[in-house]
Amino acid sequence: MAMKVSVCVVAYNEENMLPALLADIGRQTYPHEKIEIVLVDSCSEDRTRSIMEHFAEKNREEFLNIQVLDNAGRIQSCGWNEALVHFTTDVIIRVDAHSHIPGNFVEKNVENLETGEMVSGGVRPVLSEEEDNWSRTLLLAEESMFGSSVSSFRRKGEKAYVKSFFHGAYRREVFEKAGGFREDLGRTEDNELHYRIRKKGYRLCMSPDVFSYQYIRPTLRKMSRQKYGNGYWIGLTAGVCPGCLSLYHFVPGAFIGGILLTSLLMFARIFWPAILMWGAYWILAVAMAVVSVRGKSKNGFQLLLPLLFFVLHISYGAGTCIGLIKMPFWRRAHRSCPSVERVRKYLEEKDERTTA
Repeated sequence: MAMKVSVCVVAYNEENMLPALLADIGRQTYPHEKIEIVLVDSCSEDRTRSIMEHFAEKNREEFLNIQVLDNAGRIQSCGWNEALVHFTTDVIIRVDAHSHIPGNFVEKNVENLETGEMVSGGVRPVLSEEEDNWSRTLLLAEESMFGSSVSSFRRKGEKAYVKSFFHGAYRREVFEKAGGFREDLGRTEDNELHYRIRKKGYRLCMSPDVFSYQYIRPTLRKMSRQKYGNGYWIGLTAGVCPGCLSLYHFVPGAFIGGILLTSLLMFARIFWPAILMWGAYWILAVAMAVVSVRGKSKNGFQLLLPLLFFVLHISYGAGTCIGLIKMPFWRRAHRSCPSVERVRKYLEEKDERTTA
């Protein structure tokens, strides 16, 4: 018997991206009568909710069920918890609103779960919303291991058990044991959740057959703001769940520390640390830029790739440093988060009511 699954999307002001993602969901090869769709609107100020309602009205008979919910908490983690207490199937699949999923996305995740896995995920390349040369260059910066991340979910090509990934498919039991998302985390809620899931004995299985795509921010300004926010929440999260973070999360912050230290040494007329650090950095930045454009059609904007790497590193690193500075004060009020246990208890009691 085919497994019933819920595909969940949490969105805020995504009227431009949401129609294409809903069309992706409508093209899934997995039997639609086995798919529940859970759409959560985070108090959007544009047409996001009306797009969700129109999709539900038009496609309700085709799918197992379609729910349109409100996220009064506005942030992503609150929205995911809203989905967790309302989904009705065996599995929930998390899909970011700023994404694209191929037609076999649900099918491939289910195949992975049917082998006995409890949590399934895959690789997540990035896409650009536009096709002009500047947008392609921004995409190269985000695609590069040097410009973005060494996270395995971005580029791993073989089945493996990992610490975290972007879009995940989870059996209901996982949340009954591990609880819901921390609603006091703004960007790192998935890292922290996956840490708790692993601590409960579950493994996160990444399959190379599972693909989903994330759209990058369309401008350098927006991309830099995103990197700053990511780094900021890394700094704060280090105070409540350091185990959910990896060493590479702190490399940009260490880079900022290196800049400050070598600058102080220069005031003391000690120049060689700065020469070594900046020489090594720019040689590596240029080398990685060359690697990034290999095999790509060339344009003049690609000459700016080393500078783009630098802007992204500074943005992320500055966010991390500010987050670490604020972390001791923030941690006092956030040693625990009641939403984790609240969702766990709700799901556990719901399961008991269902089986009674």
